[in-house]
Amino acid sequence: MIKNQLSLYVFVSVLFVVGVIFGALMVNALTLEQQQELAQDVDQYVQLMNNGNGFGEVQSFWERFIFHSKWLLLLWLLGITVVGIPGVLALNFLKGALVGFSVGTLINQYAWKGVLFSLVSIAPQNIIAVPAMVITSAAAISFSMFVIKNRLMQQKGALAPQLGSFTSTAVLMLMMFAGAALLEAFVSPVLISWVSPLLSSANATM
Repeated sequence: MIKNQLSLYVFVSVLFVVGVIFGALMVNALTLEQQQELAQDVDQYVQLMNNGNGFGEVQSFWERFIFHSKWLLLLWLLGITVVGIPGVLALNFLKGALVGFSVGTLINQYAWKGVLFSLVSIAPQNIIAVPAMVITSAAAISFSMFVIKNRLMQQKGALAPQLGSFTSTAVLMLMMFAGAALLEAFVSPVLISWVSPLLSSANATM
């Protein structure tokens, strides 16, 4: 399946990377006032983590898992609607833009230390979440193309097995999203608490 969908994986991955670049560039497009407001929000978050006042791990897990599940459900719905292929592509670009904007904001605020903060706060969960999203998106596009080619044009081909395969892939990716939520809830806060004093001291010297 991976070999047959290799071109889709590459295309969706490239679209995600383009979104990351776009999001990072958007930071520089903000006005000075907007950048200052973002800097204040980031500083408040760093101080919160530096003081050990993070959110409850279990509550954080369920919040992030529900968030990821909504993305997955939306991708699945767009896949089965056939005409949702542009929406699938847009979601991947948007996800990349959000990641790029977050990383760009941290780097703009803390320079090279922002890269370190990105590695502990953004990278861990996205190492799992992004591939899961790419795989789901490729499966959604593949299913939509199958319906277009074999049902709408030629009026032949078994739809149920393809739908079952697509849904099974989505369920498997849901498990991966659960793993991403676990990392985000239990691992990232620990890593952030180690790095946040470094950022606080860097901010104090500015």
